[in-house]
Amino acid sequence: MIEKITKYCNSLTQYSRYKTREVFIGDVHLGANNPIRIQSMTTTDTMNTAATVEQSIRMIEAGCDYVRITAPSINEAENLRNIKNELRKRGYNTPLIADIHFTPNAAELAARIVEKVRVNPGNYADKKKFQAIEYTDAEYNSELDRIREKFSPLVKICKEYGTAMRIGTNHGSLSDRIMSRYGDTPNGMVESALEFLRICEDLDYHNIVLSMKSSNPQVMVQAYRLLIQRMESENMNYPLHLGVTEAGDGEDGRIKSALGIGTLLEDGIGDTIRVSLTEEPEFEVPVAISLVQRYKERESHSQIISIDETPKDPFIYQRRETFEVAGIGGVTVPKVISDFSEEGIINYKDLTQIGFIYDQITDKWNMTDQASDFLFIGNNDLHFESPTALKVIYNYEKWSLLKDKTKGFPFYSSIEQYKSDGNKSFVLNFVEMNQRSAFSDQLSVIANDETVVFVLSTDNLHGMAEQRRIFFELILRNIKNPVIIKRSYKKINEDNFRLYASTDFGSLLIDGFGDGVWLSGKNQSNNNFEKGFINRTCFGILQATRTRISKTEYIACPSCGRTLFDLVEVTNKIRKRTEHLKGVKIAIMGCIVNGPGEMADADFGYVGSGPNKITLYHGKDIVRRNVNSDNAVDELIEIIREKGSWIEPAKI
Repeated sequence: MIEKITKYCNSLTQYSRYKTREVFIGDVHLGANNPIRIQSMTTTDTMNTAATVEQSIRMIEAGCDYVRITAPSINEAENLRNIKNELRKRGYNTPLIADIHFTPNAAELAARIVEKVRVNPGNYADKKKFQAIEYTDAEYNSELDRIREKFSPLVKICKEYGTAMRIGTNHGSLSDRIMSRYGDTPNGMVESALEFLRICEDLDYHNIVLSMKSSNPQVMVQAYRLLIQRMESENMNYPLHLGVTEAGDGEDGRIKSALGIGTLLEDGIGDTIRVSLTEEPEFEVPVAISLVQRYKERESHSQIISIDETPKDPFIYQRRETFEVAGIGGVTVPKVISDFSEEGIINYKDLTQIGFIYDQITDKWNMTDQASDFLFIGNNDLHFESPTALKVIYNYEKWSLLKDKTKGFPFYSSIEQYKSDGNKSFVLNFVEMNQRSAFSDQLSVIANDETVVFVLSTDNLHGMAEQRRIFFELILRNIKNPVIIKRSYKKINEDNFRLYASTDFGSLLIDGFGDGVWLSGKNQSNNNFEKGFINRTCFGILQATRTRISKTEYIACPSCGRTLFDLVEVTNKIRKRTEHLKGVKIAIMGCIVNGPGEMADADFGYVGSGPNKITLYHGKDIVRRNVNSDNAVDELIEIIREKGSWIEPAKI
C-alpha cells in the first residue's frame, strides 16, 4: 500500500467538497461553503473602455461571477478604473480581476483599483530564457531574496486595500531557476506557487487563491493533487482556481477542459473554474456552468465500498498492468467499441459514421484514423462481411447460434452468465461487471481467465468513483484482465453528453485505468445520439488523455487584450491545412506571454510577436522571426515540411 502522502481529497468513494478557507473578492466570496464560482476573461483591448465594458456585461449576463481583464502595462492598469466605473454606473457590481504577467508596476496600480489581481510566478519576478543553469543553494536562496524584494510591495498593497490575489502557475512558464531544480514537472509547478505563497504568509496576507494550469490535463490534475497534499503538510488550505489552459476550440476544447476540470470536481476539488476556449468568452461560461451544476445533488449517490488510500500513486501516470487478450490490454492502445445493438438492419453506409468507407467499385474498405475497433450488434445480424479491422461482438445467445463462431465474439451480461454457458469463445469473451459482482466470490472464479475482458459498467450517480473503486480492487487482488469502461447516458443534451463522458472516461484514463471505451446515449427525446458524434467523442477523449493519438492536436490560447491577431480565424486556417497530421501538436498563441513557455510540449508554434508579425517555432526554438502575417501560415507549413513532419493529405 502507498504511504499516507497519497491523500489529496476528503474521500475517494463518498462525494464531498474539499473545504478551503474563505477568500474575499468584493462581495462575491470564494472557498469555504460558497458555491463554485464561474469566471472568464475579456478578449478586447483593455484600452478600449466601451468594448471591454460591453463584453464584460455579456459575460456577466451569461453567468460570470468574476470578470478577468488583462493589464499588460501601467496604461491598461490605469484604464481598469474607467472600466470599473462604467460597469458600476450601469448597475454591474461583479468583481474585476486584473491579469498580470511581466509588469509589477501594473500589478501594484491594479491592486488599488480592482478586487483581485492574478500573477504568474514564472514571469512576474523570475527569469525565463530557457537556459539550463546550475544553482548552488546559496545562489538559489539569493534568487528567492530577490523575488521577495520584488513581490512584497504588491502583497502589502493587496493587504492594505483588501484586494485578493491569485498566484497562478502555468506549466509552460516555469522559470529557469525552478526548471533547474525541479524540472518541467507538477512538483516544479507546485513549488513555484508555494515560494510566492510563503512570502505572503510571512507578511500575514492570506486573501489568496491558487491555480496549477497546463494544456495537458494529466499534468494539470497531478499538479492540483500534489498542491493539496503539500498545502496540508504545511497547514494551508487556500481555495483553488481550476482550468486547462490553451484547451483550443470546438469539441476538442470542450473535451479537454471537461476532462481536466471534471476529474478534480469529481473528487470535490475546486472553488472557481474558468474554461479556456479559443472562442468568445461568453461561450465559455455555459460550459463551465454545466460542469459545476452536475455536482449539486451528488452527495445523494448510492454507497460505494470505502477505501482510505489509493493503491497507486496519484501524482504520476502509470497504466494498470494487464495481460493482452486478442489485441486488448497489455501495451496496446485503448480500443473503441461502437454500439449498434438498437439499430435494426445495418448497412454498408452506417459504418461510415465509425470510420469505415466502402468502395463498391473495388469491393474494399478504407479506414480513417478514427475507425472503431469493435462493433457491438447485440442480437442483430450483419448481412455483409465486416471490414477486417472491425471485429463484431454479439450477445452470447446470438453468438452461440452462429455457424462460424470465428466471425465474432460473445458478450455476457454477468459473470454468472459466463460461468453457466458451456459454449465460450476460446479467444475472447466480454464479461460485464459492476460493483456487486466485483466484490463477490464470483470474481475470483474467473479472475485472470486469459480469454476474458471485463466490461465495467455503473448506474451510480457517482459512477466514476465507483468504477475507480473497482479498478482499485483489481489492483489489490492482482487481477490483470483488461477492462473496457462502459458508460451510458439518458435524456441528456449533446453538449452535456460530451462533457459528462469526457469527465467520466477521462478521469479514469489519465490515471492509467481502462483498456477501451464503450459509450452510448440518448437525447432528451429518447433517441440515440448519432454514431459519428459518439465515435468522435470517444477518440477525442483518448486524444485528450494522450492514451491514443488519432489526429492533430491544437494548443490554442483563448485570446485576451494582449492578442495580436484574430485567434479564431487563424486557428481555423491552420486547422484546414494541417488537420491530417496525426500526432503533431501545433500551438497557436496570440502573444509572447503565451509563447514558447505556454506552448509547453508543442511540436510547432505560431506566436504573435507584433502588429501583423508572427514568430514561428519548432519546439521551443525560434525558427523564423517577425514573419508577415499574410505569409505566416504558408511558412509554418514549410517549417513542418523541413522538419520531416509533413505528409500529404489522404484522398478517400
